[in-house]
Amino acid sequence: MPRRVYPTPRQPLDEGALIDDANAIIARYPAGRSRSALLPMLHLVQSAQGYVTSDGIAFCAKLLHLTRAEVAAVSTFYTMYKRRPTGEYLISVCTNTMCGVLGGQRSYDELSEQLGVGHNQTTADGVITLEHAECLAACDYAPVLTVNYEFFDQVDADKAKEIVAQLRAGKRPHPDRGGPLCGFKQISRQLAGFDDAVVGGHAADNDNLCQVVGREAGDVAGEPTLAGNRCSVATADRDNT
Repeated sequence: MPRRVYPTPRQPLDEGALIDDANAIIARYPAGRSRSALLPMLHLVQSAQGYVTSDGIAFCAKLLHLTRAEVAAVSTFYTMYKRRPTGEYLISVCTNTMCGVLGGQRSYDELSEQLGVGHNQTTADGVITLEHAECLAACDYAPVLTVNYEFFDQVDADKAKEIVAQLRAGKRPHPDRGGPLCGFKQISRQLAGFDDAVVGGHAADNDNLCQVVGREAGDVAGEPTLAGNRCSVATADRDNT
């Protein structure tokens, strides 16, 4: 089997720019348990370069007293860590059973044709990365897709293509719930535990960004699909017996 070669980033990792944030992450964990900080650390290095590079792996290994092999094993196990350059917007289309049957596979196929890319590939302009996604835990609102992990519910092929058209035109459509869209690097930084975004002109200090935005916009999830209604009825029947 040929050795897998990952692309080299245009710019090396600026460790000096990350060290304070890295130390803040490590400080969240008890002394002697620094290895527990690996997951947010990987999000941090991904926020710097747009994917987890060999430099990022070495940085995490050095600070957490792990081998590069240990860090690489984790970074390739979880799909949220990307090992190749990712576009400004990662579009994850659920094609698992529920979403696939209700139109998710068609949405993926039509987006793939429209964009000229396949799974885990990025458009030439660097704006969109497309991927199949396994269950996104939102079956009640199938078919769903996420843009940088923010949910768009009950998305048919036409709606999926409209979302992509807006993104490529420089617009950011509002997700059906959760926080406002941001770039892939920015969402990676938030997943590392740093809420740098501004809500209503004020930094979202000491509060979850998505909760703040949701309260101000009055966002709630939409009407569930039949599957969700069946689950709700079954639960109510059980509680009444």
